Amino acid sequence: QVQLVESGGGLVQAGGSLRLSCAASGRTFSGVGANMGWFRQAPGKEREFVAAIRWSGGNTLYADSVKGRFTISRDNAKSTVYLQMNSLKPEDTAVYYCAADFGLVLTTTASRYKSWGQGTQVTVSS
Repeated sequence: QVQLVESGGGLVQAGGSLRLSCAASGRTFSGVGANMGWFRQAPGKEREFVAAIRWSGGNTLYADSVKGRFTISRDNAKSTVYLQMNSLKPEDTAVYYCAADFGLVLTTTASRYKSWGQGTQVTVSS
């Protein structure tokens, strides 16, 4: 198991930026191939995929709704994954979760991720 703690959420105006961080501890973050994902859940909606990055950092996936605005990255030396969010929109308002998956293939499917953080609230005002 990997323990995950998100931070960096907050209130921002539309067009602004935030950077979320997810600190990992426990099972090896990079040596055993922890692919990392960011998901979000808005009130009354299902959890949805945002972005994912392979353990090596070489492959990334993005939801169409955030492509070109969000960037996922990781620092394996710090056991931390980041989500840089630019040009934020009110519809980006949600609780953002990071998650870890030790599978062979980078995936957008939430059920494949076995370890989850507690989430951090992002609110974008219009």
